[in-house]
Amino acid sequence: MYGRDRPGAFPLKLSLSEEHWAFMDGYGEAMVARGPTLTGHDDDAESTGSLHVVDLPDVRAARAFAYDEPYYRAGVFESVLLCRFRNVLGRTMWDFTGAVAGYNRFLVLAMGGSGPAPAASAHLIASGELLALDGVARLGRAALVEAPDRESAAALLPAGGDDLVEVHPWRFGGRPAARGR
Repeated sequence: MYGRDRPGAFPLKLSLSEEHWAFMDGYGEAMVARGPTLTGHDDDAESTGSLHVVDLPDVRAARAFAYDEPYYRAGVFESVLLCRFRNVLGRTMWDFTGAVAGYNRFLVLAMGGSGPAPAASAHLIASGELLALDGVARLGRAALVEAPDRESAAALLPAGGDDLVEVHPWRFGGRPAARGR
């Protein structure tokens, strides 16, 4: 699930942080990746969206997760991308052992599905195919990466000719004091 924030929703989102984290606590063991997309990587960065990759048993559970989520219920999101994620790395973001000084983290979305799978890289945090909820139609690919800049991040998820590629500054999410899941 990737919820894109409605313009001006950042203060509302901040006011709902505890309710959001409490909701996410119920999915801790199923969480593959989570975190906000941001306006940038500086200290003044504001949230532009929320990404959650959760291993759920079926479409009904995925819809319940997305539409019962406190940010969604309060109207924070302008839109929600809800799809299946085929985890090609087979790990969670907490399994990532990279972290290069001076590198930032990004969410890269390549919608259209015609591009090649990313090459193996020590800078891939999580990567996978995006599928329709029925699990059949391929919608695109997504990757969480560390890279020095947006262009380098985009290069880690090669685009096909028809792909629409988005690169968003991103960071690991969860309670500020929490570690692991």
